[in-house]
Amino acid sequence: MTTMTAAQRRARAKAEFEEYMAACPTQQLMATLGNKWSSMLLLRLADGPRRHADLARAVPGVSAKMLTQTLRLLERDGFVARTITPSVPVQVDYALTGLGESVLPLVEHVRDWADRYIDDVHAARSRYDAEAADGGR
Repeated sequence: MTTMTAAQRRARAKAEFEEYMAACPTQQLMATLGNKWSSMLLLRLADGPRRHADLARAVPGVSAKMLTQTLRLLERDGFVARTITPSVPVQVDYALTGLGESVLPLVEHVRDWADRYIDDVHAARSRYDAEAADGGR
């Protein structure tokens, strides 16, 4: 029987934890929903299919590149469907899938919670920072 050093035990525990986190469904979902633009796009698509340009106007501040990347992420994860209509020019629409519609109440709940409690979060941060500045942390 071989013995492990404390450093080896920590390294093994870290590897096991990282493996767990990679497989954790909550972490996988939060990786998508925690993306800066994902929740905003899901909320904008709640009203029905939209074109790329419509989404760009509906979410000021997102670059065309980030909009495309985020839509691809949402499409890859099954939240958004992309439909191409052959015409001149080609028309591309994005819409929520059933999976996207099922996660929408969660996104809306988080948004509502944030709207209600963000002032409390900011106050807590200010208190913490003031204590840290006074040497209490």
